[in-house]
Amino acid sequence: MGKPADMLLWADEFLLAVNKPSGLLTLPDGYDSNLPHIKSVLAPEFGRLWIVHRLDRDTSGVLLLARSAAAHRALNAQFAGRQIQKTYQALLYGNPAWQRKRINHPLRPNGDRRHRTVVDQAAGKPAGTDFSVLERFRDYTLVEARPETGRTHQIRVHAAALGHPIVADPLYGMIGCAVDSNMQENAVVKTEGQGSIIVRLALHAFRLNFSHPQSHKETAIVAPYPDDFSSAVKHLQLAA
Repeated sequence: MGKPADMLLWADEFLLAVNKPSGLLTLPDGYDSNLPHIKSVLAPEFGRLWIVHRLDRDTSGVLLLARSAAAHRALNAQFAGRQIQKTYQALLYGNPAWQRKRINHPLRPNGDRRHRTVVDQAAGKPAGTDFSVLERFRDYTLVEARPETGRTHQIRVHAAALGHPIVADPLYGMIGCAVDSNMQENAVVKTEGQGSIIVRLALHAFRLNFSHPQSHKETAIVAPYPDDFSSAVKHLQLAA
């Protein structure tokens, strides 16, 4: 996991930005309080911290933490007002027919026995994600994803609903898991036995654009790829 300083992307008296490694929780685990999470790792060195937003456990990348209650309120207001632009990069199975794609399927959390988020045209909450292709490989595609909303597992479900799940996604990488009976989307591609290019969810929170809570200057923080994601992309580039 490395030292807290190794994760650091930005630090001032108002906020921290870190490159969260895959496998590290954003919030304490409800079943095992001894598992490390972002505050338990950073607080001994940086003091009291406030969680501003979340990343899934297996997702790596930019995570903001506030260092004061006032900064926390200011950043929360930006997230609530959709003023913060979140940019992810992901490896998808297959080769989409599109170069850019907007998806607006409404999502409902805890929609099945595995507590997955599902597309639900009737009862789901509005959710929008913009996808664009960055690089194509033989059996995989590197994409950029910009979620307009922040629903649970939004990018993962929307990618699967388009027929191109994120590589090594243990929840949404199977046929039809995110597609309801009323949709006319392409069937989700079969991914059993694949995913060896990376052993965890191939989703990385690449960049955050926001207004600094004190200076109000437009700020962009970029998180370099972690080693496993970088190695997967390089492997695919060499094999192309």
